[in-house]
Amino acid sequence: MGITILLGSLVIFILLGIPICFALGASGFIYFFIENPGFINILPQRIWAGTNSFVLIALPLFILAGNLMNKGGITRRIIDFSLYLVRPIKGGLGEVNVVASMIFGGISGSSVADTSAIGSVLIPQMEEKGYSKGFSAGVTVASSTMGMIIPPSIPMLMFAMISQQSVGALFLAGAIPGLLIGLTQIVMVSVISRKKGYIHEIEDISFKQFLRSSWGGILAVLMPVFIIFSISFGIATATESAGIAVLYSLILGFFVYKELKFKDLWDALLQTILFSSVVLFIVGFSTIYTWVLSIEQVPQTIAAFLTNLNIHRYWVLIIVDLIILVIGTFVDVPAALYLLSPILLPVMASYGIHPLQFGAMMIVGLAIGLVTPPVGMCLNAATKICGLSITKIARHALPFIVCNIIVLLLVTFVPEVSTWLPSIVFK
Repeated sequence: MGITILLGSLVIFILLGIPICFALGASGFIYFFIENPGFINILPQRIWAGTNSFVLIALPLFILAGNLMNKGGITRRIIDFSLYLVRPIKGGLGEVNVVASMIFGGISGSSVADTSAIGSVLIPQMEEKGYSKGFSAGVTVASSTMGMIIPPSIPMLMFAMISQQSVGALFLAGAIPGLLIGLTQIVMVSVISRKKGYIHEIEDISFKQFLRSSWGGILAVLMPVFIIFSISFGIATATESAGIAVLYSLILGFFVYKELKFKDLWDALLQTILFSSVVLFIVGFSTIYTWVLSIEQVPQTIAAFLTNLNIHRYWVLIIVDLIILVIGTFVDVPAALYLLSPILLPVMASYGIHPLQFGAMMIVGLAIGLVTPPVGMCLNAATKICGLSITKIARHALPFIVCNIIVLLLVTFVPEVSTWLPSIVFK
């Protein structure tokens, strides 16, 4: 009866259009009001305990660093740098789009920020070079999924807090899957571009311009490299490295690139506050929801149900992947993480799946939800840039999403894809 009240009220609130963070809190409150009224006075303490985490301090700092880098002229420099990286493979702006997303994802940690920044520059440029608007928007949203997979990753940071795993190990667990998505999407872009006859030539640029663009791009790439290195080798905590990233972004924006203005600083702070507040609401209210799930022994019930089915563990993994994909289609990433992780973590542990592997499965799977209707946050960002409908962009993105699904299956059935790199560093 209790779990019916909890899940039923959550579904009703979501259907009514109530934001997921408040829907989680309201459904938890209704559960305790009906089942255990004496616990209601404990709820504020539980909410505070859920958000009172040293790891969470890194969240707004990483978001702020990404915003500062974007407003400080980093997007254009990343694109210029990417032009040189694809020249050996005779790539065009389609390949540049994917490479630029790989680099930008390592700076912002956010796929939506990736879509907005890269798309606003490259979608118009790709149209000028003969690419269709649908293809340009499709490759932009699909490649931006790497933003939340390639470290530093904001969702990985959140999963680290839920699973009590090392932030550095989880960052490394997402590195190879993120790179594999980028490489497979580059191949897909090349195949489709050749089939449709899109232009592949990139204008010759002088050696002086090459050095200037390379210098700007390398300075940008150094930030995620430093973050991963410092956290993985114990030089700094995730929070400390995030603070250094903010300082590095300010120095680049004000004194090196000289494009960051004080007005931009205020805008970056405002965006950081708004996004961080939403995430913290989800974290706080999800704590209540997770508490109810543990009281009702939902994870143990699901684990027992799957075990009693007496099916091969591979089928269990496929079922879990499908659950992640379906939930990711309708629920935004932070809420999906806090909904699914407490339930599925014990289930995966009972089948011998390491938390790092499961974390990679969650992040890679939920990233696909960013480019699938009806929610599709990256689709919403792209439609504001190019004016196409969400469904049309999603249709053009579908071939590239196949690349994401292939990598998701690799992460699911080949543990070394996500665990090999952390096992080398964290011996």
